[in-house]
Amino acid sequence: MNDEFKKGVGPKKLSYGELAHSTNNFAEEEKLGEGGFGGVYRGFLRELDSYVAVKRVSRGSKQGLKECASEVKIISRLRHKNLMQLIGWCHEKNELLLIYEFMPNGSLDSHLFKGKSLLTWALRYKIVHDLASALLYLHEEWEQCVLHRDIKSSNIMLDLNFNAKVGDFGLARLVHHEKGSQTTLLAGTLGYMAPECVITGKSSKESDEYSFGIVALEIACGRKSIDVRAPETQSRLAEWVWDLYGTGKLLEAVDPKLCANFDEQEIKCLMIIGLCCAHPDYNLRPSIRQAIHVLNFEAPLPILPSKMLVPTYFAPDPIVSESSQIHYPSYGDNTDSSKFTISSINSSPSASLLYTR
Repeated sequence: MNDEFKKGVGPKKLSYGELAHSTNNFAEEEKLGEGGFGGVYRGFLRELDSYVAVKRVSRGSKQGLKECASEVKIISRLRHKNLMQLIGWCHEKNELLLIYEFMPNGSLDSHLFKGKSLLTWALRYKIVHDLASALLYLHEEWEQCVLHRDIKSSNIMLDLNFNAKVGDFGLARLVHHEKGSQTTLLAGTLGYMAPECVITGKSSKESDEYSFGIVALEIACGRKSIDVRAPETQSRLAEWVWDLYGTGKLLEAVDPKLCANFDEQEIKCLMIIGLCCAHPDYNLRPSIRQAIHVLNFEAPLPILPSKMLVPTYFAPDPIVSESSQIHYPSYGDNTDSSKFTISSINSSPSASLLYTR
């Protein structure tokens, strides 16, 4: 693994002792969060004279090691103001540690759903633009197309000035621009995963755009993509907002915590582009560049059907191998536990996806 990490440019190799000292020996009071791979700790590096976030991969976590190796190989080569910067790494004492720039304002979901602070409408609209800018870079502006495959509110971090930066590239994959998609292990998070991914296992720019659409709706509405505590008709955010759109009551979905302090034209625009990007039919989703043009009011608002299309699958029951691992979602505070992967799935090549109203 050391050989793989050294191929990256930019991140610096740091010693275990230095990182242990910086985090007060990984003290519980320095823990910023916990994921399926292990914990993330705040540390202070004297050499940089700044705080950092240290991701400590649990010993024996094969999935965590694989994801972190993928993350290092991809993110160490990317340079964009709206992507989390990987500062360094350490692989000693059977420990793997990744060091990132410290994000003082934490993750977007902690503000939207956990009451860390009330994000003003101006900040929310800026965060959407930051996320869109990051995705445009990943999809179109780098030497290869980068499919993130796990865009969600908990993977969007906020710096001191509430600039948004996309993190967690453990599930990311590289594809050629002309190809633009990849059939691989099914991976993502329930509520943010595009419907076609579930049946085909195929990731694409369009599936990232679906996730972007869901996050856009969360930002406007202040509600999770799936909320089991909400009334049944409102439990799935995109379906509920689409119903309100179809009946001309779109503003009823706006986050009540904003107390009507928002730009009505901007918030309608955000919700409509969110619905467009989260369209069940991937052929009808706009590219991220097209979405940016709409958000900048450089293109007209799309007109959607009054009712959301419902994906209907026609395929034999999939045969999931014994080696498959499926992690079902948790609706508690630990959003990382809702990530799931299926290591192998076999289904008929004639499996089809139709849409009905």
